[in-house]
Amino acid sequence: MSENIKSAYFAGGCFWGVEYYFEKHNGVKAAISGYMGGEMPNPNYRSICTGTTGHLEVVRVDYDCSIVDYESLTKLFFEIHDFTQTNGQGPDIGSQYLSAIFYDNEDEKNISKNLITTLTQKGYEVATKLISTLNTPFFEAEDYHQDYYEKEQKVPYCHKRREIF
Repeated sequence: MSENIKSAYFAGGCFWGVEYYFEKHNGVKAAISGYMGGEMPNPNYRSICTGTTGHLEVVRVDYDCSIVDYESLTKLFFEIHDFTQTNGQGPDIGSQYLSAIFYDNEDEKNISKNLITTLTQKGYEVATKLISTLNTPFFEAEDYHQDYYEKEQKVPYCHKRREIF
């Protein structure tokens, strides 16, 4: 990978909708659906759907930092899902659908914290958790989850963009 290509990790409910919006964003090279945050090695969709593995549905966003910055991506993340929902996302209820940002370093953590502060000042109760990627591997989801809406020629049912920032 080029030195300008970085990765960011966002959990905002069903990964299909999150992936859909990030793939369309300028500077994003790839949006990959997967799982993070649990204890089970090599999780799969069937296992994480039980809600017992601790994994969240996550999208790894590979982006060119010379075109788009982490803060812009994080703002988009907040604008495409309900970051106030505590039990899932839209009709998708369960621990695997919670809102979280997995940060790689203190800069990413601080950017995320500052945006959460801004949202709180705007009157929102933010449920999004901040979780370090240290010792938290990303597991790519099964092929049939990748580019789901593009393959199905559909649009997300529980994600839509609304400008907040």
